[in-house]
Amino acid sequence: MREPVADTLEISSTAKEEQYVHAVYNEIATHFSDTRFKPWPVIERYLLALPAGSLGADIGCGNGKYLGVRTGDIFMMGTDRSSSLVEICRSRNHECLISDGLDLPYRNGCFDFAISIAVIHHFSTKERRMDAVRELLRIVRTGGTVLVFVWALEQKGRRKFDENTQDVLVPWAKPNGDVYQRYYHLFRDGELSSLFSEIGGCEIEEAGYDRDNWFVIARKL
Repeated sequence: MREPVADTLEISSTAKEEQYVHAVYNEIATHFSDTRFKPWPVIERYLLALPAGSLGADIGCGNGKYLGVRTGDIFMMGTDRSSSLVEICRSRNHECLISDGLDLPYRNGCFDFAISIAVIHHFSTKERRMDAVRELLRIVRTGGTVLVFVWALEQKGRRKFDENTQDVLVPWAKPNGDVYQRYYHLFRDGELSSLFSEIGGCEIEEAGYDRDNWFVIARKL
């Protein structure tokens, strides 16, 4: 099965994420990493605009693509739920550890900024997605910023989705022909901004669409 299908799985949210997110990325890590090498413009702009001396976190850092965008005058730490992707990060000499995005191993307010790129759409309930955003805001100091990217339902590229179906299984095909299904919640226009507004304690500085994703930059109040 090579086309996205509606998620009709009748299993718990944690079991769904374990089987259709965590386990999959451990299996496809090397091939996935080989396709992830060029920083997206909005994220690169955000990182390059940070003050020198900033301390930040990349939550769900994948292969560490963004940990190396700016080195020398800012410091970034990465976390990912996939042990295989963390191993790839470490092989590139990035500071990275295994961690769940709903229970980050950091003190309150210890970072100047945090990014989470194409991660929160893998949480399978609204409350879990809100908890993931809350964790990002928790670890950032007052006045610090958070940048989040999530897949859009209204994609303009090669992927086309049913506008009435937000929860889907999207296939990943390895070169050997093996196919793995990944769970996604596809965000509607305005949905990510609404999550931040509902959570509160922050001010949205920028929101938009880029690379078939919706994004938000928010400042913690």
